Amino acid sequence: MEKKRANGREAFKDRGERKQSLCPVSGKCGGCQFVDMPYKEQLKKKQRQVEELLKEYGKVKPMIGMEEPAHYRNKVHAVFAFQKGRGIVSGIYQEKSHRVVPVENCLLENQKAGEIIQSVRELAKSFKLKAYDEDSGYGLLRHVLVRVGHMTGEVMVVLVLGSPILPSKKNFVNQLCKLHPEITTILINVNNKRTSMVLGEKEQVIFGKGFIEDELCGRRFKISAKSFYQVNSVQTEALYAKAAEYAQLTGKETVVDAYCGIGTIALAVAGQAGKVIGVELNKDAVRDAVTNARINQIKNVDFYQNDAGRFLTQMAEAGEQVDVVFMDPPRSGSTEEFLGALLRICPKRVVYISCEPETLARDLKYLTGKSGYRVQEITPVDMFPFTGNIETVTLLSLKNDTPKLEVTMEVTVDSN
Repeated sequence: MEKKRANGREAFKDRGERKQSLCPVSGKCGGCQFVDMPYKEQLKKKQRQVEELLKEYGKVKPMIGMEEPAHYRNKVHAVFAFQKGRGIVSGIYQEKSHRVVPVENCLLENQKAGEIIQSVRELAKSFKLKAYDEDSGYGLLRHVLVRVGHMTGEVMVVLVLGSPILPSKKNFVNQLCKLHPEITTILINVNNKRTSMVLGEKEQVIFGKGFIEDELCGRRFKISAKSFYQVNSVQTEALYAKAAEYAQLTGKETVVDAYCGIGTIALAVAGQAGKVIGVELNKDAVRDAVTNARINQIKNVDFYQNDAGRFLTQMAEAGEQVDVVFMDPPRSGSTEEFLGALLRICPKRVVYISCEPETLARDLKYLTGKSGYRVQEITPVDMFPFTGNIETVTLLSLKNDTPKLEVTMEVTVDSN
């Protein structure tokens, strides 16, 4: 393992000096904008971008980078197609198109997941399974999704099919598990609609328990096929450690975790809060969040399925008191309904986790321009090395309640 990591480090030291890209499909894929830029330069470039967008709102701390930036994605998706002269291929959509670019190895993706996808492709050929054709709507195999538990090593394989029937299903499963005994569960997901969505509504477990578990911030989490779970486990722990530091919990606070997903933040901070309320629109994620609270024997957290803006508005109308709000909205940012309700509730501190600096700047302008809130500190975190994506955690506090930033929560960060 150490030898492999050492080789990985060497591969990234001189990438800026090479004329030929380290990724043979980088010109077609478009997913890794910085694939041939030295990692330190990537961090500097992203740091400048955040400072340019957010410096008027508060101090931007140095970006938290990775020691080992390659192969960090614990969730890997491949689309399948038929190409003349090649037969069944698997890979990703070319940027701004639905043309499939065949991919053998990806510098971002978990290596074991990539190997499993290659095996599925070869088995599909030997079992004479036809790849789905988006134009005609015919064919069976559309996508394969693989999720890997960073700490547990558990592996989920989701076969996304155009119909619920997989020919020679038992033999297919046996062959795949023989090739990859680390697989702990396999599901069939049925997507028979002409849509750009990867997963359909119906699922069938054909091997194992139908989900995997992983450990994050000292908690154990159940992860189903449709659950939102941060794709970079190492950096997620660094991100949540910073968010917990910003929250400054003392054990008495009422906390809201908005856009809570499967409850990762809510459960991570529950031991340092009086009461935690998680709200999430996705019903599958809420179901997993409730299960995760039970797995970790945490009883001071309640989860609700609702739109975050609507839920916070209802809390404001009911006169509910909240001390700290964690918010982790989608790339489009928060909604005016949510932000307006947040100002009505007026928590002492707001910890805003953002995956898009531009919408973060927009929302910070709203929050600081119409209230007594000030941005106290901003820390960017490199969750997505070799891409242009940036994660940022920001602390907003009431102008008359500016806490000293001291770590009050212990979060184990795995730097391996």
